[in-house]
Formats: sequence, C-alpha cells, structure tokens
Amino acid sequence: MRALSLVAGIALAALAFAAATRVTDTREGLVAEVVTLLGGLAGVGLLIYAFTARRRPGATRGATPSSASTPIAPPRSTRDLVLGAGGVALAALLLAGLAVSGGLLWAGLGLALLLPMLAGSVYLCVRFLRSAP
Repeated sequence: MRALSLVAGIALAALAFAAATRVTDTREGLVAEVVTLLGGLAGVGLLIYAFTARRRPGATRGATPSSASTPIAPPRSTRDLVLGAGGVALAALLLAGLAVSGGLLWAGLGLALLLPMLAGSVYLCVRFLRSAP
C-alpha cells in the first residue's frame, strides 16, 4: 500500500506541475488551476502517507498468530511530549506575534494556517499521556 501511495502521490504531483503551465485568465485556465490545487493537495497527502505509514504488527513475515493477537502498548517517550509541547508553544508565539503586529484578522488567518500543526502537536501530547507508564 505504501508503494502504491508513493507512485500515486508522485503522479498527482507531476499532474499538478503539468497543469500549472496551462493556468491563464480564461475559463480553461481556471479549470487547470483547480486541477493544480487539488492534484497537488492529493499528491502531497499520498506522499506524506507513503513516508510515514507504519506496518501493522501482524503484517511482518514469520509472525505467529498468538503474538499478533496480544497488543503491546508502545513505551512512553518523552520525545513525544517535548515535541508536542514545543509545537503548541511555537504556534502560540506565532499567533501572538500576528495578533500584535497585524490585528485579530491576521491572527485568525494564522490560526487557520497553523491548525494542522496544532493538531499534530496536541496529538503527540495526548499520545504521551495515553501510553503505558
């Protein structure tokens, strides 16, 4: 599945770059722009999945059914907590800077752009708290 995602992501990113050459101020150009944006979004999403997906524990070769049926909780890693808290602190610092220098409208735009980073950082913190001690 990872290889398929990698190939599909590269193909969609190439499609996005090819469609970007046809973007003009016409109706066909606007369609090419939509293809560029959506193809790029899907391609980047598939590439991220291909590089970050983990294999399931039962998918390894030579695994016995008894070892795959007993889930083992991952050990608690302080790296998750440090990275998560650092990401939340960085997002708060950036949003405060935008609010002071640009006003609330810019802070709202910055919050919308930082939502994926905030979600990932909060996920790392929650993952630390839910892991086995």
